[in-house]
Amino acid sequence: MRTLKPQDARRIETLLERMTLTEKLGQLTMMSASHSVTGPVITGHSTGDIRSGRIGNLLNLIGAGAAREMQRIAVEESRLGVPLLIGLDVIHGHRTIFPPPLAETALFDPVAWALTAREAAREAAADGINMTFAPMLDVSREPRWGRTVEGPGESPWVGRVLAEAKVRGFQGTDLTAGDSIAAVAKHFCAYGAVTAGREYASVDISERTLLEVHMPPFAAAVSAGVVAVMPAFTDLAGIPMTAHAGMLRGRLRRELGFEGVLISDYNAVAELIQHGVAADLIEAATLALRAGVDIDMVSGAYLEGLPAALERGLVSHAQIDESVLRVLALKARLGLFEDPYRRGATPESAAALAERRRLARDVGTRSIVLLTNRDDALPLAGALRRVALIGPLGDAAAEMRGPWWCAAPPDAQVSVLAGMRAALPHAEILHASGVDIAGADERGIAAAVQLCDRAEAVVLCLGEAATMSGEAASRAHPGLPGRQRQLAEAVLQRAAARAIPVIAVLFCGRPLMVPWLAERASALLAAWFPGCEAGHALADLLTGRISPSGRTPITWPRAVGQIPLYFGQRSGGRPTDPSGPFSSRYIDESNAPLFPFGHGLTYGHFALSRLRVTPESAAPSATVSVLVDVENQGRRRGEETVFLFTRRLKSRVAPPTLELHAFGKITLDPGARATLTLRLPLAQLSSLGPDLEPALESGTVEILAGPSADLASLLTVRLQVVA
Repeated sequence: MRTLKPQDARRIETLLERMTLTEKLGQLTMMSASHSVTGPVITGHSTGDIRSGRIGNLLNLIGAGAAREMQRIAVEESRLGVPLLIGLDVIHGHRTIFPPPLAETALFDPVAWALTAREAAREAAADGINMTFAPMLDVSREPRWGRTVEGPGESPWVGRVLAEAKVRGFQGTDLTAGDSIAAVAKHFCAYGAVTAGREYASVDISERTLLEVHMPPFAAAVSAGVVAVMPAFTDLAGIPMTAHAGMLRGRLRRELGFEGVLISDYNAVAELIQHGVAADLIEAATLALRAGVDIDMVSGAYLEGLPAALERGLVSHAQIDESVLRVLALKARLGLFEDPYRRGATPESAAALAERRRLARDVGTRSIVLLTNRDDALPLAGALRRVALIGPLGDAAAEMRGPWWCAAPPDAQVSVLAGMRAALPHAEILHASGVDIAGADERGIAAAVQLCDRAEAVVLCLGEAATMSGEAASRAHPGLPGRQRQLAEAVLQRAAARAIPVIAVLFCGRPLMVPWLAERASALLAAWFPGCEAGHALADLLTGRISPSGRTPITWPRAVGQIPLYFGQRSGGRPTDPSGPFSSRYIDESNAPLFPFGHGLTYGHFALSRLRVTPESAAPSATVSVLVDVENQGRRRGEETVFLFTRRLKSRVAPPTLELHAFGKITLDPGARATLTLRLPLAQLSSLGPDLEPALESGTVEILAGPSADLASLLTVRLQVVA
């Protein structure tokens, strides 16, 4: 209420006084318009429920005309004329599809993160949408978990930066503007720590891990002004988050100062019954409302359960009114009372759509990570006459969209085959799928392998279907599905016999455990799901039009048994010692990842030197400058990314091996040398003590900088923090 204009505050207080109980509960209810389903099918409601005030919010409504009609019914045909919140999962684009968040994080470019959210908001708003269930801020160190693809990867600090960028992008500088939409930060909190990477499973972690790893991105979103938050489906140490008053009213509202709307996940209030903490919808609705959940998404628990809960004295009118006021305040902040038809009123121009596609191509190209490049196999030689494009993802345009594409038509995506043909008009592109993505049929392998005999290079497109990542897509065996390994092995063998390069491209929403492929392919790229311009984006890299610059935002394990594997682990009292039997190591696998956090190659060859910090001693309130010289010793122009880590040599609590605090980028021509400067506010070095209270201790801190979290690649200098 403090953020409202006085006239808006008076308006919603007057509305509240006039509302019946049914109309109040309608404002606390969101139902699906059935254009898209993200969970159990919920039916039995109609536009008559909007007219009567029983439904005050909708989701999964696509199209400006449909949105306008639903708003018209709410505003012109209901008794009080309260406009609707209309939400949709605008996760990585709306009609124009960008790479999903994990892939986009690989850019390590907050400006681009904000820009894609801004463009997605404009496109969604033009369709009448005024709320997106994004950004997803769940830190994930669990590649088996399908929703890893929707978040910022393994670093809490990266999650913080991404949270700020996405909230700023979706909500813009003026939330009432016709091209801004409400952001919903999700899933509060620690959804990414589900047991064994299994979707919807229980979460049981220490309070330290909760505060150090999973809370920071949400704190950043609140500081950035996010107007809504969604609790996770999961329980935390036995308490379902939808009913967790300690987390929602305590940590989120009291400690972080969040004043906006709390909206449940799909059917999550009713699912408190399955959690085993509620006997029926009455108890489920009671628990959720008491915990502070303002809007019940699709379960109908508030509509059906709260009247009886009131009669029994389980909840009060004041508790209901508190939530109604928050919902009305959000509608006022969105400008819906002033003009409910502002969003979707003006079709977008062809120029705006073309520019958005250009952005999708640029971001798609920059999101792709060059993992290996033996003997400079890439870029492909310009004089190639025949290229064999093999694999089930080579001509799979619809898969390029990734897991969230509610409004994107499948025929609007560019396949790899189409992109290669456009980029190499004078070359013959020989194509064969060989196998299906997940099928058991191997009959096409022989014909695909025969293409190697006619080609001068092979591009091998492998990986996951889009539906194998995202919600409800956990994988116990996150390698290549189906018979793709058999296809790849056969292609690699034939190509080796003919001495032609094999460029393997992985399309996926998570790290895949493919050490055998990394060891044998001439080059390996993590393309993730590059979005609607996928084919052009990949071709730009393969042909050398653009040098790759993506960096993986999550560690790639060699084997499932290494999970969780991340750069911020603590060393323990017996750190890894390959030569010592009594140290923290495996007896049947290396501790080392396949690729560390931040790994990614370019067509340049960069060398870092002369790391220094100024001043070398500083007070906790100071900001120091970290400088490093960067030289491109290669033959091509490229962009290098430098990560700044710290390591505390001694602390009251055992410190992580590495903590990320900054990153920077520099582009250099061949032979060029320059100095990159990174700024480090020492307040960032604050850590939680034994009492879980933050403090910045005096003492020596190592500053480490380099191209990835591989300790062997990092330069080191020391800084004295003097309290």
